[in-house]
Amino acid sequence: MCQLLGMNANVPTDVMFSFAGLSARAGEHPDGFGIAFFEGKGLRLFVDPNSAKDSVLAEAIKRYPIRSEVVIAHIRKATQGRVALENSHPFSRELWGRYWVGAHNGDLKTFRPPLHGAFRPVGDTDSEHAFCWLMQELAKAHCRVPSIDELTLTLRELLPRLHAQGTFNLLLSNGEALWAHASTNLHYLLRADPFGAARLADDDLSVDFAQHTRPSDRVAIVATEPLTPDEPWVRLAPGTLAVFRQGQLVA
Repeated sequence: MCQLLGMNANVPTDVMFSFAGLSARAGEHPDGFGIAFFEGKGLRLFVDPNSAKDSVLAEAIKRYPIRSEVVIAHIRKATQGRVALENSHPFSRELWGRYWVGAHNGDLKTFRPPLHGAFRPVGDTDSEHAFCWLMQELAKAHCRVPSIDELTLTLRELLPRLHAQGTFNLLLSNGEALWAHASTNLHYLLRADPFGAARLADDDLSVDFAQHTRPSDRVAIVATEPLTPDEPWVRLAPGTLAVFRQGQLVA
């Protein structure tokens, strides 16, 4: 299965410590990687079918000064769809004048509902098909731009249909909120004042967040498996949809 990483913060925040921890797991997940981060209403999206462990692009991203309020990253272990650029997560589409980004960890062997209109997959993964279906159904459910609360209610109706088809761990964002749906393994961590030090579980890297934050900063991290061994990660129960805004768990 793939590995997911999401971040939501109340101020533009550096995600490179967490991305380094995710990349360290690419040896077992060698079939591509991607990272998407919002800058206001804009979106920067980088994907590569090569392993994040060996990718020149991954090394360049580690040196890029990413500071964002919402980030979604993914390293892939292919279950459906060949190893190719178009099959690399995260996927992105426009809806209601905003970019939407989604990344999936799991396997939906038989879920191929009909798609129409603007939302069609480019690649041949179950993940992109499911993402396009979600975008299609969200567009059908709302005749005007919905609030985050309205979107959450609609997602609570739609996501059980995907959960019933197989393993479906999902990170989804429109740049305003981060939705995390757990099917098997998905964990979250909330960082706030007083900030302390942390070290990665899979790499020889540590950081003292107190030196890089202010007391008002808040950061939520979501990952398939905890990235650090010494922080209070919380596992989401199967079937749970968690919503993060401004670095806080709001639903």
